[in-house]
Amino acid sequence: MKVPAMTVLKHLLLAPLLFAAGSLLAAGNDDLVRPIQTQWAEIKYRQPEKQQAELYRALAQQAHKVSESNPNAAEALIWEAIVVSSEAGARGGLGALSLAKESKRLLEESLKLDEKALSGSAYTSLATLYAKVPFWPIGFGDKKLAEELFRKSLAVNPQGIDPNFLYGEYLADQNRPAEARAFLEAALKAPPRPGRELADSGRRQEVQALLNRIAKDAR
Repeated sequence: MKVPAMTVLKHLLLAPLLFAAGSLLAAGNDDLVRPIQTQWAEIKYRQPEKQQAELYRALAQQAHKVSESNPNAAEALIWEAIVVSSEAGARGGLGALSLAKESKRLLEESLKLDEKALSGSAYTSLATLYAKVPFWPIGFGDKKLAEELFRKSLAVNPQGIDPNFLYGEYLADQNRPAEARAFLEAALKAPPRPGRELADSGRRQEVQALLNRIAKDAR
């Protein structure tokens, strides 16, 4: 069921209060980014595609406030980067390249703070950028580096739904369906993430859709 965009925007306007409360309570860094994670999932899996770019833009502004207020929290930088790259994906075209570059910068900064933050999510997100951004001279895309980074992310979080799905997607795009299938099936077996039920549900649907496509192509 789609949630009205105004409802999402209302939550985004409330987000600064949630972030401030989290800081005052000295919440852990995972809790610090929980409101961002929740709103990201609402946008990605419940909003029409044509509305997502602007919703991601609003969420990116809130995410930036969190990372700016918590400069030593790799988790905050990672989630700002994820939201920015999601906006890039929603906008598409060469105009999204500057957003992809900013996401890359944020992820690289987070890795300097903590490579294992959020179970190696910086490696996963950075790998995805290198896999999807156009090659030089247009962009910074690099398939070989993408694969190296996916491997690093899986070394940190071998059972995670995101690294297994995104690496499986990369392998499918590289016309390596047998390898892709193994990682996609691992993604379906990933343990649930408390508080991230919507993200897990949406991701599993993406995994199954890709498995179905691979099976269809094999016929």
